[in-house]
Amino acid sequence: MSSEIGRLNAVLLHRPGVEIERMTPLNAHEALYSDILNKNIVDNEYRYFCGVFERVTKVFYVSDLLEELLEDDDLCNSLVTQSCAAEGCEYLVDELMQHSPKVIARELIEGFAYRKGKDPERFAERRYVLRPLYNLFFTRDASSSVYDRVLINSMSFDVRKRENLIYKAIFKHYFGCEVINAQDWNSKAHTEGGDVQIGRSDLLCIGEGIRTDAKGIEFLAQTFSDRPKFNIIVQQLPHQPDSFIHLDMVFTFLDRDRCMMYEPMLRKTAEFAGKATTWIEIDGGRVKHHDCKNMLEALKHVGFDMEPVFCGGDDLWVQQREQWHSGANFFALAPGKIIGYRRNSHTVDALDKAGFAVLNAEDVAEGRANIDDYNRCVVTFAASELPRAGGGARCMTMPINRDNI
Repeated sequence: MSSEIGRLNAVLLHRPGVEIERMTPLNAHEALYSDILNKNIVDNEYRYFCGVFERVTKVFYVSDLLEELLEDDDLCNSLVTQSCAAEGCEYLVDELMQHSPKVIARELIEGFAYRKGKDPERFAERRYVLRPLYNLFFTRDASSSVYDRVLINSMSFDVRKRENLIYKAIFKHYFGCEVINAQDWNSKAHTEGGDVQIGRSDLLCIGEGIRTDAKGIEFLAQTFSDRPKFNIIVQQLPHQPDSFIHLDMVFTFLDRDRCMMYEPMLRKTAEFAGKATTWIEIDGGRVKHHDCKNMLEALKHVGFDMEPVFCGGDDLWVQQREQWHSGANFFALAPGKIIGYRRNSHTVDALDKAGFAVLNAEDVAEGRANIDDYNRCVVTFAASELPRAGGGARCMTMPINRDNI
């Protein structure tokens, strides 16, 4: 995979399950949520989101692949053992191994509840011995397709580290991919998929912030430094508020010459005042760092003349509102054919003015509209609950294969 926009041939999704209901207002922040979700509404919203993908590409679901992998006794034992060790409940391994692969898959994802008198009291307060994987439907965060390898991301928060075990098993043992992990190189290195975007075969765009750190970026630079020429554009991100956790919350590729941007990042105003943009040029093993005015200038240095569409349109107040609910977080189904939240109406209007036909996810999912009938289009899906989890269409999709462009 050599871009963010090549036609999508296969994708990995996870339907949000009961795990998203297994939090309270008291532990939502620990689960990295700013609010608790209504699963009944989430189910309806996600139905049309995944329905679009089922119409246009091959879709794999995490729970289905995990259950299939767990049919292998050795792999099952390894995954259960590692999962229990991560939570400090190694005593559960033998018990869980007596369950069917279907039940184990559900327990690894949805959690294993504390039982009074049977489990150590230290688990009573948090209610679950194996904590639910509240964020698993953000399939991009814990794993990223980067060229011919899969980056199993070294998550910055403990509540998400068990996700890595599942994705590593899926990509290594189901898809047969070569997997890499920054923490195999340095225990202090962190990367997350929302911060890693493929511009071209010789370019990565990376966000440096609360989730991906300098060590993680150094790992990626060293990993791909064996190429004759390679470039990395690094954009520093604010650590607060939570809506700036990843680069794809303020910047995503839409087409060969179009991108979605949060304007204060381009102008270096508000939270982005003083946030550096750095072009790292790697040529024959020699590394040079160049300070750039902004992302657009850095992209021009490497041959990208991008025209931005602004998240929220041209009004600063609206930009802030729509960025908060992932208004810059779009996923490309093919060059110039993207999907994102309908609720960000000013962003959708800006795309419309930029030549993107506006389609409803319901029509695409049910076959009444075809993205191939349009040169450029944005598929919008209704969402009031999903955005409250803190991510958008790109966050919820892990592309497995794209056409090279």
